[in-house]
Amino acid sequence: MSTVNTFLPLAGRVAVVTGASSGLGEAAAELLAARGAKVAVIARRTDRLDALVERVAANGGTALALQADVTDADAVKAAAARVEAELGTADLLFNNAGVMLPAKIGEVREDLWRRQVDVNIQGLLNAVAAFTPQLLRAAAERGVADLVNTSSIAAQNLFPTFEVYSGTKAFVSHYSRTLRAELGAQGVRVAVIEPGIVRTELQAHVTEPDAVDWLTDTFKTMEVLEAGDVAEALAHLAALPPRVNLQQVVIMPTTQAS
Repeated sequence: MSTVNTFLPLAGRVAVVTGASSGLGEAAAELLAARGAKVAVIARRTDRLDALVERVAANGGTALALQADVTDADAVKAAAARVEAELGTADLLFNNAGVMLPAKIGEVREDLWRRQVDVNIQGLLNAVAAFTPQLLRAAAERGVADLVNTSSIAAQNLFPTFEVYSGTKAFVSHYSRTLRAELGAQGVRVAVIEPGIVRTELQAHVTEPDAVDWLTDTFKTMEVLEAGDVAEALAHLAALPPRVNLQQVVIMPTTQAS
């Protein structure tokens, strides 16, 4: 293997990261670029995206900032068109945009329920719809493409007040497994990453008192995952030989039991 391939295993690839303005998406974009991929970063906050692109460029990478809300299907389609025009055909999609807004069911916070469904489910579907044609073309031309969705350990386990969030992530996990059955035969590897507790911005959005107390105690008493840990798993998935598809990756803090 050449020196270039050893240190830039993703050279020549075009990656798209949604939810790239913070957390897992930000860390993933920086690492994918460092490994040689050209990266399109999609989120709503243009100032954060611009700063991310500047950091990538300062480290010798290539990144394109695209302001879009994943719940707006037309905006995501427009972003997909720009990716292909400016970077080339996308062959890696990290479908990562999401929100976590726990609330007691008895409070009937339909606004929070709707926001989580809109972003975590419909937003994910909008990105799949916009970028799957490019992934299929890339797989036909290059032999492989990757579609990786961010789920959560909440898709499997039980966390009071997180019922709606957990339900959206259960959808993401099962949808990903089912989607793989269709796209795998066409050369598109589909994977879902289910992290345990990760230090990201999501916790700052939580306002339900019991959930806040639980998260505060957890961060005080447990060494949780960092965003870069999940980014490393993503980069590993993308660098595997085309014949290998890790369809479901669960990443847990060593001391988190469930």
